[in-house]
Amino acid sequence: MFAQSAPTRRYNRTMISRDLTFVLGGARSGKSAHAEQLASDSARPVTYIATARVSNDDEFAARIAHHRARRPDHWALSEAPLDLAGAVRAADAPGQCILIDCLTLWLANLLCPPDDAPFEGNHLTYFAAFEAALNDARGKIVVVSNEIGLGVVPLGAATRLYVDELGRLNQRVAAMCTHVTMMVAGLPLVLKPSAPSTSQAGRP
Repeated sequence: MFAQSAPTRRYNRTMISRDLTFVLGGARSGKSAHAEQLASDSARPVTYIATARVSNDDEFAARIAHHRARRPDHWALSEAPLDLAGAVRAADAPGQCILIDCLTLWLANLLCPPDDAPFEGNHLTYFAAFEAALNDARGKIVVVSNEIGLGVVPLGAATRLYVDELGRLNQRVAAMCTHVTMMVAGLPLVLKPSAPSTSQAGRP
C-alpha cells in the first residue's frame, strides 16, 4: 500500500548533503533527551516543533509539562499537530536547528482525529509534503520517532494500520537522513552512517 516511489528515491539522492538526524527508540528509551542534547550541542538557535495535540488527559498533560520543563527557555516553540511541513518551512534557515518531537504523535493526529471526527485529507499527502520540506531544508534538523514494530502483530485493524504506516514513514525518513540513531535503555546505537567493515578499516 505504501511502496517506495521514484520521488522517494530521488529524495534519497538529493538529501545526502543535508544535515538531517533521525532518532528512534521505544517508550522511555531516552530518544527525546538524546535529540535535545544533539540540538543543544549544535550551538545554533533552536526551534522545537511539538506535534502533540493538547487534550484533557491529565497524565498526558503531565508528560508535555515534563518535556517543556526540560527544554531551554531560549528555544523557540512551534506547535504543529497536522501541518508539520509548514512548520518546518517556517522555521528553517541556514544556521538554524529544528527539533521535531515526534512523528509518532503526528501520525496519530492524522489517523485518529479527536472526538472520532473524520480526517479531512489523505495522510500520504502530508507525508509527501513533509518529505519535500526536509528535502529543501537549509539548516540542521533532528527528527524523533518511536520504533513500535518490534512486538507481535496487533489484533485490531486500526492499530495494525497505525503500526504499518509509522514503520513505512520511519523508513522513508531514515532513507533521507544523513545520521540515524536507535536509542535502547538510554544508549545510542548508530545505524547510519554505518561503521566501516574490518576489511575497509585498514584501507587508506
